[in-house]
Amino acid sequence: MSVITRAALLKGPYDIDLVEKELVCGEDEVIVKNHLIGICGSDKNFYRGFMPKKTAEFRKEPKFPFELGHESGGVIVEAGSRVTDYKVGDKVIAFGWNNNYADYFKTPTWQLQPVPEGLDMDIASLGEPISCAMYSGLNAGVQLGDTVVIMGGGFAGQIIAQCAKKKGAFKVIVVDVLDGKLELAKKLGADITINLKKENVKQIVDELTNGIGADVVVEAAGSEESFNVASSIIKHNGKFVLYSWVTQPVTLDISRWHDDGLEFINTCLVHHTWHHRYVWTPDTLRPVQQGLVDIKSLITNELKLKDIKEGFDLADKDDTAIKIIFRP
Repeated sequence: MSVITRAALLKGPYDIDLVEKELVCGEDEVIVKNHLIGICGSDKNFYRGFMPKKTAEFRKEPKFPFELGHESGGVIVEAGSRVTDYKVGDKVIAFGWNNNYADYFKTPTWQLQPVPEGLDMDIASLGEPISCAMYSGLNAGVQLGDTVVIMGGGFAGQIIAQCAKKKGAFKVIVVDVLDGKLELAKKLGADITINLKKENVKQIVDELTNGIGADVVVEAAGSEESFNVASSIIKHNGKFVLYSWVTQPVTLDISRWHDDGLEFINTCLVHHTWHHRYVWTPDTLRPVQQGLVDIKSLITNELKLKDIKEGFDLADKDDTAIKIIFRP
């Protein structure tokens, strides 16, 4: 049995369209009917033409034309003859680059995660970006009483900031360049917000900490400036938490990294092994299911899949759009 689907093809920078595609289920694969698909920050970079170098994470060369999409979830409609860990009707979260901007997608089962019982499918379909951000928030080393700075008020940064506050941070500071994102961060519990373009981040952090610096800084903006500001505001022996995927070479001032004994924590959930991810993801989603972290406020725009051109144009031009989703 095969399935005909619409699927996104990124032909080149700023050139995305839906094409017809036939999916034939292999013996070790399943076909999933999508419930909802989200735009990731990396998708936006690809759309703008910033293709990364090939890494172990990619099973295919990141070059044009590129079959885009990885944030989605849905219900299995077909399972191959050798598949034993899932069955038709199971609800799943996608954790792989399988051209997920589509009505249906095909994947090997190791790139899936079961949806926790009772979890809203709108949330479950964003399970990959939610789990990644929650894993970072839960494993950033935040201790009771810490001053924590989140560089970047996007989808991940907003989730990590909420986690830091729930874990007992004394002050949670969110830094961004857009007032709209900073206003949302304040609404969701951040103690202080700083506009990087209008204010001196280091001066403010020094004043708040009596010149000591922040205990934990999470880099979730992905820019050269963000990395260098983060390096300047951490205390001696403080924790530098890596979240962003920077796809282009940048120039970093790393003298403090050595001289002040900074601790580096890589919190990229999906860039460990899939075995780690399979075990860790349920714990990352539990606080969300318990209502401790607000996700729905971060879904700012909803479109139909047929409007994929408009959705990516919006993502490119309106950085206040935190999470744009498509429904098939």
